[in-house]
Amino acid sequence: MLTTRLPSCNIKGEFGELSSLFRPTRCIFFAKFRLEKTGFRVRLFTVPRIKIAAPAKLNLHLSVGNKRPDGFHDIESLFLALDFGDTLWFETLPAVGMSTEIRMDWRIPRGPEQAPQLSAGENIVSKAVSLFRDRTGYDEGLRITIEKRIPLGGGLGGGSSDAAAALLALNQLALARGNASADGAGLLDRETLAEMGAALGSDVPFFLSGAAAAWVGGRGELVRPIPLSDATRDLSFLLVNPGFHSDTAGAFRLLDEHRGNSPPTNPAPANLSLGTLRDASAHPPGDWPFRNDFLPAFAGQGKDSPYYKAGLAYSEIISNLKELGADFTSLSGSGSTCFGVFFRKNAAKSAKKRLLEKWFCVFEGFCLRNEVHGVRMDSMEWG
Repeated sequence: MLTTRLPSCNIKGEFGELSSLFRPTRCIFFAKFRLEKTGFRVRLFTVPRIKIAAPAKLNLHLSVGNKRPDGFHDIESLFLALDFGDTLWFETLPAVGMSTEIRMDWRIPRGPEQAPQLSAGENIVSKAVSLFRDRTGYDEGLRITIEKRIPLGGGLGGGSSDAAAALLALNQLALARGNASADGAGLLDRETLAEMGAALGSDVPFFLSGAAAAWVGGRGELVRPIPLSDATRDLSFLLVNPGFHSDTAGAFRLLDEHRGNSPPTNPAPANLSLGTLRDASAHPPGDWPFRNDFLPAFAGQGKDSPYYKAGLAYSEIISNLKELGADFTSLSGSGSTCFGVFFRKNAAKSAKKRLLEKWFCVFEGFCLRNEVHGVRMDSMEWG
């Protein structure tokens, strides 16, 4: 048996593929090695490989303020991480330089032919890699495989979660490289990662926070974790995607036009505190006061609007969910995924069968019980 030591990581095993756990984040670490005999010397070559899960999220509540001078909108939202999502694999490529290979492995229902193809410049993981290289000087070649289960443009934070996973995985690879003090390519602190995440996308800071549920404010950079009651953790969430993606920027423009550049007709409460959200989420879902400000904007479109069909689809899905026994229904993010919350799991399973007869893809999920991208990532596997 051979033993080698990497920074904060011990690896022991026979010839072949080995696994160990990073500290403190305990991300899974793999190393493939080979022996090269030169006289009486034996050299050990390691090829780090990290597997990390990227969970989906729901917006149980999403209140959107008016457009700010900088073009963004302030939000007040309750984010909830779910127990399904994407999986990312990171492998270093020795002696290749700063090249980055990204491979998409589509796991979305009905196959990759219905999934948009993204160029390297459009892929947020590629942007996360470039940002990390610029900030740290990390120059290893990379091969990244993304097992994609979260529908693109579905309001479930798939791209943002992947970007957060990328930053965390690269942070560990840089640490394992063992030269943090030499050239700066070392472990970045949480505050630095959060700053980088906010530059990549408004939802990224939530996924970097490690919270399973949180109040999110500002344009997404303000994250305050909140605890969930056992009753909330036991709820079933049925997600229905109509088979088209929603453009976030377009949805915000639609909301501004719908409001006519005037204050919202249904403004958020003046003090939507952490306590308010926490207390409300502890009640049965039928009593939740939550809403999504994008829904009335989509529903209010005429036949000549490019968003008319989307509005019809959302209204129909929500109506279907209510008819099938959902205790609470809404839209996640700016679309296109609607969801229903079920107190009774049997009702959720029955509703799923019925909905699959009509809609593109239907997922049943639960609250993520482990931390997001954090201490328990090693134990997370998607079905």
